[in-house]
Amino acid sequence: MPYDYPSWEQLRKLRERMRNGEILNIAGATLETTKSEMEAILSEDSYDMIVTDAQHAPFNEEKLVEYCKNARELDMPVQFRIKHTRHTYLLGNLLDLGPAAIVVPQVETEATVDEAISMFYYPPVGKRSWPPPNGWGFSGGCDRAEYIEWWNANGILSLQIESVDAVLNARKLAKPGISMLHWGMNDLRFSLETYPNPPFASVDECVAHVQKQMEGTGVKVSTGVAPGGVL
Repeated sequence: MPYDYPSWEQLRKLRERMRNGEILNIAGATLETTKSEMEAILSEDSYDMIVTDAQHAPFNEEKLVEYCKNARELDMPVQFRIKHTRHTYLLGNLLDLGPAAIVVPQVETEATVDEAISMFYYPPVGKRSWPPPNGWGFSGGCDRAEYIEWWNANGILSLQIESVDAVLNARKLAKPGISMLHWGMNDLRFSLETYPNPPFASVDECVAHVQKQMEGTGVKVSTGVAPGGVL
């Protein structure tokens, strides 16, 4: 059977809940967080995922491997926000280090989305390379075909909406393979303040516009602000 490992079934259920529009409770911690500190954070509530950030924080690959290993031992999937929009070509490499979910910040173009999808998913959906030595749910005994089928169905790839242009084009950006749209509220406010004759008067109007565009797409719109909070 394809779901031989608890982490496979855990991510499958999490992805299913996202598709159903359920609220998810997300914990946040830096890459410097130790396993005991992470355990203390997770004990404060019933969490569905833990997130960490490289966009506005120092990043070290070895620390990400350790962070994801600790989280996996605590049965908690990791969501990782990459350092820069243009780093989508590295998504396969970053996923090999252990995250179960990726957030790409400041997305505005379909070209960025296309590259993210290509590097996030294995063939025939994308071009991600095999194997994922420290990948979520991977072990030396994994059957390659089963693992790839499971990952392509359940990996979580999210985009961060942080500009007026992204809001206007959200429907085009939310292509098949995109799981969720997050918000970068402060950068969105910058964009609203500097956009010539902005078509939206507030962040709330931006959110409402995107929620309307996502109706019927299966793409979840976050109700919280990444990297932590409710989604």
